[in-house]
Amino acid sequence: MMIIRYVQPEDRDGIYHLAEKAGYGMTSLKPDMDMLMARIQRSCHTVDGCLDKAEQGYLFVLEDVALQKVVGVCGIDVAVGLNEPWYNFHVGTQVHSSKNLNVYRAFPTLFLSNDNTNCSELCSLFLDPEYRKDANGKFLSKIRFLFIAAFRQYFEKTLIAEMRGYSDENGRSPFWDAVGHKFFNIDFAHADYLSGLGQKVFIAELMPRYPIYVDMLPIKAQQVIGKVHPKTLPAYRLLESEGLCYQGYVDIFDAGATLQADIENLRAIKDSQLVTVNICSDRLSAQEQSPYLVSNDQYAHYRAIISYHKPECGILTITPEQAEQLNVQQDDQVRVLTLNIKGK
Repeated sequence: MMIIRYVQPEDRDGIYHLAEKAGYGMTSLKPDMDMLMARIQRSCHTVDGCLDKAEQGYLFVLEDVALQKVVGVCGIDVAVGLNEPWYNFHVGTQVHSSKNLNVYRAFPTLFLSNDNTNCSELCSLFLDPEYRKDANGKFLSKIRFLFIAAFRQYFEKTLIAEMRGYSDENGRSPFWDAVGHKFFNIDFAHADYLSGLGQKVFIAELMPRYPIYVDMLPIKAQQVIGKVHPKTLPAYRLLESEGLCYQGYVDIFDAGATLQADIENLRAIKDSQLVTVNICSDRLSAQEQSPYLVSNDQYAHYRAIISYHKPECGILTITPEQAEQLNVQQDDQVRVLTLNIKGK
């Protein structure tokens, strides 16, 4: 059985092994034990209510219960940019015209922006490649929406997700080579590493503050603005299906798209429901192929599983094993949401 729960200090080795597999572009998941432990402690302190909003962030793990192995991680930051500026580029338009010459030209431009300050952010999504099957990826990503639906009061009005931009198999980013590298004589992998250590602000402060004319960049750099890494495309489409969309903001390093949405418009906010638990000792057969996200909505001890048993008349029947993993008893309430969207 697979469960999702809050990260704990004893998960540090499992998280570290995942970070080693993450590769380039995962700025919030680096194989640095001190940084990872700080992130784990931050999540624990957030749940305990010990941090100000600017410091709060939740980190969840996907655990293979049979092997007691952490195989995935995902996170939500409550409010970005309150302690340090949150930078990205906004893709805008600069118009040049002359009536005398009968010339009118509109040029795409990049403006350094702090527009996403005080937004909640989806972050740190990574699943062990060996477990990229059996709906584990969707489970890991979408549980964050169900958590937000349960505890809407802890999050901001707007939700964003910075998507990993394009880089080649050697870790080279054509956008970084065309823009960032001109101001810093370091390669993209090193810049990405510094960002993961919390030095993104220092680098952003030395980026050009005047508009960058996209047409003046190399074609390869132009082509990746607002695009995502091929391995990130499934995650991009998944977030779109849940209500997020690209609105012209990109990462300052690799130009990967930032998706965003009004939290009230998320599918999980509108469609998730509370149902009553019925624990059945008899063997339950899956009634259908459509899986359901199921969470216990216990803030201090949050847990979630996937169930293939359809809720009926406000009642969800689960096995004793599932009840144990969810930490629920007969007639408790759980929150449910279809994992898949009809037709997708």
